[in-house]
Amino acid sequence: MLNLSYWQERAARQGFIAQAIIDGRQIAARSGMTLDVLNPATNQILAKVAACDEAEADHAVRAARRSFEQGVWAHQSPLERKRVLLRLAELILEHREELALLDSMSMGKPVMDAWNVDVPGAAHVFSWYAESLDKLYGQTAPTAQNVVATVTRMPLGVVAAVVPWNFPLDMAAWKLAPALAAGNSVVLKPAEQSPFSALRLAELALEAGLPAGVLNVVPGLGDRVGKALGLHNDVDCLVFTGSTRVGKAFMQYSAESNLKQVWLECGGKSPSLIFADCQDLNLAAEKAAFAIFYNQGEVCSANSRLLVQRSIHDEFVERLIAQAAHWQPGDPLDPQSRAGALVDARQTQRVMGFIEGARQDGAHLVHGGQRLNINGSSNFVQPTLFTQVGSEMRLAQEEVFGPVLAISTFDHEDDAVRMANNSIYGLAASVWSDDLNRAHRVAQRLNVGTVSINTVDALDVSVPFGGSKQSGFGRDLSLHSFDKYTQLKTTWIQLR
Repeated sequence: MLNLSYWQERAARQGFIAQAIIDGRQIAARSGMTLDVLNPATNQILAKVAACDEAEADHAVRAARRSFEQGVWAHQSPLERKRVLLRLAELILEHREELALLDSMSMGKPVMDAWNVDVPGAAHVFSWYAESLDKLYGQTAPTAQNVVATVTRMPLGVVAAVVPWNFPLDMAAWKLAPALAAGNSVVLKPAEQSPFSALRLAELALEAGLPAGVLNVVPGLGDRVGKALGLHNDVDCLVFTGSTRVGKAFMQYSAESNLKQVWLECGGKSPSLIFADCQDLNLAAEKAAFAIFYNQGEVCSANSRLLVQRSIHDEFVERLIAQAAHWQPGDPLDPQSRAGALVDARQTQRVMGFIEGARQDGAHLVHGGQRLNINGSSNFVQPTLFTQVGSEMRLAQEEVFGPVLAISTFDHEDDAVRMANNSIYGLAASVWSDDLNRAHRVAQRLNVGTVSINTVDALDVSVPFGGSKQSGFGRDLSLHSFDKYTQLKTTWIQLR
């Protein structure tokens, strides 16, 4: 039974990989330096992990290049690559408890969220791309009778993937599954706060039959390993999920090096628009709370702005306060906890800074706002609601990445759309209305990558995920993701 005592006992005997995995082997940092990886829910050190730098990044890129040029993976038939990736998906599920625990312990999320959502989600992404890779057909162009011109998708070569700490395993899967399915070799840089599930995934990939050197995982600081990958002249493509600031740096690194392709999925300040013609305000309030408090609000597409039509504002806020009470943080290993710890003390302090700043700016705190101490750690923040948030306040414009919701009012549809689009970000939005015409009108006018109507953060591997403006470009998930990991080759055959 997966109760608190079970997870506590399991956590007490959990081991951690503390070295890079390069060319199929565990490799310590040449410098001998390590990073302390802490459990944010207890402030205890989990492991001292290799603090890799330029040397290990270069070693991993050379291993990836060699494996690609030798064709040990890229030249395998689609059926053979499919078999390995399907086996990897099976192994992920076989190690479900371990992988869930690794993510929970390193970044503070409730272990049951990782067990119920993250781990099976990652397995599904690998199996979906495995099943899709032998169903991608090339094209024959409509040319003259004495010409056969084909258009085929070719792997790019060496892909560097830099992923964040909020969904360590899932974000790795989103990048790795299509990149590997397409035949590339990959260097993965996990966030320094949460390297363990990525390192374990690399071991499982080797067990599944992925040749050595095709997947390399290099832990370390972003300004060392991430920068080295961004500047490396033998990396063909870099994919990134994280902050807009770092995304801009990767664009610069590309320009300074080999003009490698860079695909970014960056920050967000996603709005929920609640119209008075919404017939189920209880459901809307329940989903609005989920959309900001799930995963402690550490979600790039979190609906962190709530725009409510004035005539229902007070009633809706009352319902929302009742829902927020269900999202009090607790021990991440307790299956009853719906929220856990923020990833570290630095992020917790940043979130508290936003809360204090909102108070000073004149926003009205109606729920939460306190930092809590649980199990000797103060990295827990109550679900927090502010009303009377002006559109130009920092809380309405900047990404908090924590459980803090900015609530504003609007009078008319045009006001709602204008307020929603008043952001440097364009990742996602949610629209609540039972007027079909309004739902379509508003969805068309919102400048975001995904509009969820009468739900929040709609997501499935079969549909693309990504945004516009400073939320980045390119798409994760769906068959469209292959656009990032392949190049089109035209072969022109002149017939005699």
